[in-house]
Amino acid sequence: MEHVDGVVIGAGVVGLAVARACALRGTRTGQTWLVLEEAESFGTQTSSRNSEVIHAGIYYAKDSLKARWCVQGRHALYTYLDERQLPYRRCGKLIVATDDSQLATLQTIAQKAAANGVDDLQPLSAEQARALEPALSCTGALLSPSTGIIDSHAYMLSLLGDLEDSGGMLVCRTQVQHVVSEKDTNILHLADGTRLSARYVVNSAGLSAPDLAARFDPVGQAVLPKASYAKGNYFTLSQRAPFSRLIYPVPQPAGLGVHLTLDLGGQAKFGPDVQWVDSPEDCTVDPQRGDAFYAEVRKYWPQLPDQALIPGYSGIRPKISGPNEEPADFLLLGPAAHGLGGVVHLLGIESPGLTSSLAIGQAVAEELELQGAN
Repeated sequence: MEHVDGVVIGAGVVGLAVARACALRGTRTGQTWLVLEEAESFGTQTSSRNSEVIHAGIYYAKDSLKARWCVQGRHALYTYLDERQLPYRRCGKLIVATDDSQLATLQTIAQKAAANGVDDLQPLSAEQARALEPALSCTGALLSPSTGIIDSHAYMLSLLGDLEDSGGMLVCRTQVQHVVSEKDTNILHLADGTRLSARYVVNSAGLSAPDLAARFDPVGQAVLPKASYAKGNYFTLSQRAPFSRLIYPVPQPAGLGVHLTLDLGGQAKFGPDVQWVDSPEDCTVDPQRGDAFYAEVRKYWPQLPDQALIPGYSGIRPKISGPNEEPADFLLLGPAAHGLGGVVHLLGIESPGLTSSLAIGQAVAEELELQGAN
């Protein structure tokens, strides 16, 4: 049986950031960390099927992990991207009210953002917003200059490089069936019959994380949440968008509404919507869902041409709250919660997981009481 110091299960952006943070802290003591991924490469699920937005930390409940880690993670992420000269653009976004009844919601959003430490939101009148984006139709807006867009693949490659520079390794096509936790060690049973022992195990399996947490023996005293899956469909604009900033309507239940985002090449896409599904397997986009997109987008861009939206891609939000339930916070279950030494479960890490990734990595390393370099 092979032995390593630590294992992170799941090579999405959060798993890679966690492994990087743990490996960096473990370099002084010679620790070896592995990332185990069942797919053929890293970042093939949620991490490659999102809006690639660097969020400011606006919408989340005060003192929640989403609020704290998003704001901390955003600052750390911009610093990281600058230091490594990775591609991103701090383009900003407009949160728009499309009728007078939504103006009060903008005020509530601004107050919530201020409570979270987001201190640069700027309220705009309809005229001020249209001065920035002439094609926009709104009755008022909030400008978030700290919002940006990122090349998530380049970012994940850099995280992987940091991990490897610290002596860590990514192992793909490797499925963890269950984990047996014993005193001072954890035995990972892999699908090919291999057994691997590790002092530390971090479950960062994204969509599969709640199911995997239930396959730890013993599970521990923590109450594990049930996984719920909210599919988000994206439609691509077939022409160049007349916007230079991201455009978000006021939020809706389970999501942030059908918003307009841009990639670093200027391509615009709309979405995601919210489609509750029973399984995370189906990522096809039903073209008929685009019919509802036109009505939503035309509330803030009335000139959207007919037949301009093309089915793009979809992603699944790894939620731990279901339809008609209050949105759940990020959940970090460490040894204090479940009683299993050296084990951390990361559950419900949906948006703003990408923005929060460096902060989550630091939090996990601290939870495991790893000492060493930051």
